[in-house]
Amino acid sequence: MKLFTALATTTTLLAAPAFAQEMEADVANGESEFARQCVSCHVVADESGEVLAGRAGRIGPNLYGVIGRQPGSVEDFRYSDAIVAYGELSPADDKTGAAPQGDDFETVVWGKDNTIAYLEDPTAFLRDALDDPRARSKMAYKVRDAQAAVDIQAYLATFSPDFELPGDAMEDGAMEDEAEMEDETMEDDAMGEETDNAN
Repeated sequence: MKLFTALATTTTLLAAPAFAQEMEADVANGESEFARQCVSCHVVADESGEVLAGRAGRIGPNLYGVIGRQPGSVEDFRYSDAIVAYGELSPADDKTGAAPQGDDFETVVWGKDNTIAYLEDPTAFLRDALDDPRARSKMAYKVRDAQAAVDIQAYLATFSPDFELPGDAMEDGAMEDEAEMEDETMEDDAMGEETDNAN
């Protein structure tokens, strides 16, 4: 039974990044979910100390700039050994494959997929990422709704405006190209209709 549970957990976590990409993020809902699920432990406060989200939660680290940040790297915060070890991995060594990849990243950073998977089950994620069944996260809380995890990640990303994943720029460009092609097709269709009407 334990083996089955372990396999099911691993399969769920490994499937999470692909699943997360298919879900549309709702930043406004992410803000609501953050206020409901995260503020008792976390705050988002900028470099000047201004609180941008949350209240005075100090059990967990400040989440300002978390997306794009190396896990376990907020100064003077006491992390679990597992989260520090995860942050020291190269992206290729993340066994879940969820960390942002590319030449720009020497170590793992929090991106879209690994943040979502971590929010859903922190300890299970670290155990899979490190391939260490004894790894533990200090964060015992789990965001049990997949959509809420996607939305919270998107909301946190608004506090990391300078961080862009290598694929994001390409995706934006591809979306713009697609929109341009759609406009051109509509123009061609309109011209074709005018020609038909003239005949």
